[in-house]
Amino acid sequence: MGETIDRANVVIRPPVAWALAFGAGLAFDWLYPLRFVPTPVPRIWIGSGLFAAGFALAIWAIVTFRTAGTRIDTTGSTTAIVTNGPYSATRNPIYLGMFLGQFGLAIGFDDLWMLAALVPFYLVIRYGVVAREEAYLHRKFGNAYLDYRSCVRRGL
Repeated sequence: MGETIDRANVVIRPPVAWALAFGAGLAFDWLYPLRFVPTPVPRIWIGSGLFAAGFALAIWAIVTFRTAGTRIDTTGSTTAIVTNGPYSATRNPIYLGMFLGQFGLAIGFDDLWMLAALVPFYLVIRYGVVAREEAYLHRKFGNAYLDYRSCVRRGL
């Protein structure tokens, strides 16, 4: 009965949350388009740049996790606290990359709904994923995680 689950027990897998936010933005835009980028702004270039930066950050974070030999998937157990690479600047570079990527897509598509979808996406990631991951890491790694957390910002 006192069995401890060795995972974060998040409410939704982050890629699924991101896909839902992206899809919701597209769907609402199809039903009732709302534009927000002024016409003279080179939205394709700016949006593509932000998307590429978010994508690159997420890939860098994933490669750093794999190099450290720990899991990326939130449904499994974590074997190490990764503190190098992008994890030396933010504790959540993958989620930050997703957020930045969708921000870039919203600008590129000139889709205010996609931008608005970042609000529920942020809330789900922050409270349904990150908060649970932080509690799990604290339970599993104790002071080692607290030391890391005190030195590196959450980011989301």
